[in-house]
Amino acid sequence: MTSPVDDEALQRCADEPIAVPGAVQPHGVLLAVTEPGLDVVVASANAADLFGRPVGTLADVLDDDALARLRQGLDGDLAEVSPLRMTVAGTEVDVVLHRADGLLLTEWEPVAGAGQAGVAWHRRLPSVLQRLSASTTLEELGATLARDVRGLTGFDRVMVYRFDAEWNGEVIAEDRREDLEPFLGLRYPASDIPAQARALYTTNWMRLIPDAGYRRVPLEPAVNPLAGRPLDLSGAMLRSVSPVHLEYLANMGVVSSMSVSLIDRGRLWGLISCHHYAGPHRPSYADRTAAEFLGRTASLLLRTTGAADEQEGVVDVAERVAELAAAVGRTPRALGTALTEQEVTVLDLVPASGAALRLGGQLRLLGTTPPAARVTELVDALLAADVTATDSAGRVVPGAADLLETASGVLAVPVGGEDFLAWFRPETLREVTWGGNPYSSKVAQTHDGPRLSPRRSFAAWSETVRGTSSPWRAHEIAAARSLAGHLAAATFNRSEEDNRLAGALQRTLLLEELPKVPGVALAARYLPSAEDVVGGDWYDLVPLPGGKLAVVLGDVAGHGLAAASVTAQLRHALRAHLLRAAGPAAALEMLNEVTGALLPGEMATVVVAELDPDTGDVVVASAGHLPVLHAHAGGAEYVLGGRGPALGVLDTPSYDETRLTLGGEDRLLLFSDGLVERVRGGLGEGLDALRETVGAGPADAEALLDAVLTALTPPDSDDVTLLAVART
Repeated sequence: MTSPVDDEALQRCADEPIAVPGAVQPHGVLLAVTEPGLDVVVASANAADLFGRPVGTLADVLDDDALARLRQGLDGDLAEVSPLRMTVAGTEVDVVLHRADGLLLTEWEPVAGAGQAGVAWHRRLPSVLQRLSASTTLEELGATLARDVRGLTGFDRVMVYRFDAEWNGEVIAEDRREDLEPFLGLRYPASDIPAQARALYTTNWMRLIPDAGYRRVPLEPAVNPLAGRPLDLSGAMLRSVSPVHLEYLANMGVVSSMSVSLIDRGRLWGLISCHHYAGPHRPSYADRTAAEFLGRTASLLLRTTGAADEQEGVVDVAERVAELAAAVGRTPRALGTALTEQEVTVLDLVPASGAALRLGGQLRLLGTTPPAARVTELVDALLAADVTATDSAGRVVPGAADLLETASGVLAVPVGGEDFLAWFRPETLREVTWGGNPYSSKVAQTHDGPRLSPRRSFAAWSETVRGTSSPWRAHEIAAARSLAGHLAAATFNRSEEDNRLAGALQRTLLLEELPKVPGVALAARYLPSAEDVVGGDWYDLVPLPGGKLAVVLGDVAGHGLAAASVTAQLRHALRAHLLRAAGPAAALEMLNEVTGALLPGEMATVVVAELDPDTGDVVVASAGHLPVLHAHAGGAEYVLGGRGPALGVLDTPSYDETRLTLGGEDRLLLFSDGLVERVRGGLGEGLDALRETVGAGPADAEALLDAVLTALTPPDSDDVTLLAVART
């Protein structure tokens, strides 16, 4: 419980006007001027030290050439113009430009005294970028970033600092001088970087403090006469920083610091934090720009690297969603039984100790859960608070504080009406190590009132955190929502009319007649499942510009009307992408974007073979689908190249292509998993049997499909789709 004085100090910290401090740091000069006259309206008090006299207009201190270059730059993108290298009063300076409050802000930083990485480092930039892009985990990305930013800027320590959901930070990577104690793994409380500072980090990627012991240089006049308020310095590199932050650096023994923001899809993800202890340190503007470029590049990689880092368990959960969705589709009038009494139950969907399912007002419990009455009370309260997942239910619902042993963590999704799905996790004790006691900050009394004074010790300080479970991962939440979506759809698909509509939709996805393509023989077979009106298989043959033909076969996870709807959307979207994409791989990447944006939680596999009838050249790309089978005079073999992840598994995956040529009596066979995975002996033996059958099979496409179905006799428990392609 905080005291009124503590609350006032916290509020004063949150309200500190750090964007309009009314002062700059002394390593440069700021002049705010009008356009186009370039008359000085606001200037830092040290301007005369650089220019040798007070400055009324920039025309007084720049020669004709410099003035012309400046005016020419104002017509373009200021970010591309900066810095302008000029000489004023015998001093070489870098001039950086931006606009704020109706004025042109010019910042003049002397070149002398700045550290230089040198041309050799900048020549290595391509290899640095290659190392960043090759990182497969966030830790590896962070380590590469810390090492290369330190090599570029020369700071004693460079850390990569990641924020959690509550804005506490953790050092996930560092590169440091050997004699410095390590900070790797230490956590820092959210109060170290207040909300208004984080907001500035989100809009201004770079912040430099060459000497934390500097004396602030005031702006004159203190109020911008054109706006009637202090000048907005949120975009200024010379902006003076909060005295509290300078005190914080002093308590850490840091003399100079620099930070570069890491931003993921518009949200502040973390920081590259640079510390120097040996004395003041100011990297050159070019080196700082290069460091910011590395930070921006790493920011673009965060999403894909994080997705790859989080991939563990994603496919397993997706497979269980598909299995449960299939069970829902098979038994639309016994959903409770399908999800709680089969081999795979709702409890198996995500790692949890207990699960609850309420359908039609009937509650079913699996595993270790709170008592039935408490389950309904807790889930209803979470859903009413619009909370889908929490690792500390007691904080959201105070009345649930006594349920730590069974329901510290809860994942709950509505199904429709009063129905829901929920999973529970017990409390997990965690040991957290902070950089200093996060509760030791003091309140200092100033003439303006109480303010926070940062802690003085940053030695590792550990505590045991109680009342929380292991957190729910994004793909687990998506899987729960996906399953809830399947359930919601199933409750509306219980009538014969719905089955009729679903069947009609499925038929629209199958070609009534195969296209006639000169030089190519085509054959197709579709065998629907006996257990479901609608499955997820589809095939397509898309004539492309230039006479080529795209042969497509796909499989959407699940069955029933929902799967058919997804299938229809994917089929039509892929048709459009194939017509304008530069090959099958590019089309699959576009289709994956559609899946992620419009069909969250859905998963599908697709294979595309693009055939040139004139040459027999084939380009194959696959999104998680079983490989294409290539039959030739010597037998048959699976085309194992050009493979990538299934649609909907990763946000921005990369798909590859492989190439082959059909000659003579060569054939291609595309097929769905229903053909081989449930034959006697399992998937491996099914694939072997298919290869042997096709390798010895007839050259005629129609006859080949008949031979395959006769030899493998697939069961009717799943859809079976086959496409054969041969040159005539």
